Amino acid sequence: MPDRPQPQHEAEARLPDEARAQQVLLSLSAACAPGKSISPMDVALALMPEADWQRALPIVRRVAVRLALEGRLIIYRKGKQVDPSDFRGVYRLGPPSDA
Repeated sequence: MPDRPQPQHEAEARLPDEARAQQVLLSLSAACAPGKSISPMDVALALMPEADWQRALPIVRRVAVRLALEGRLIIYRKGKQVDPSDFRGVYRLGPPSDA
């Protein structure tokens, strides 16, 4: 009898798409008080159940980089704006200063 594929974990089938991640990311960053930023974790928690939020982080980062390159978002590291094409480690997200 041939091996059957194992069923996917339910949450794997429900990873958010980039359009949904963009919508949530822009909404949360727009709601920031002036001078404040949000954590990628905030976005991931809004997209996924609490037990699975970390799985959404790569999608959040990909969307954040794209939005930052388009000038629709700012990525911060240690309180300073960074090049979206070249940053590592812990980061935060905020709306452009003219928003």
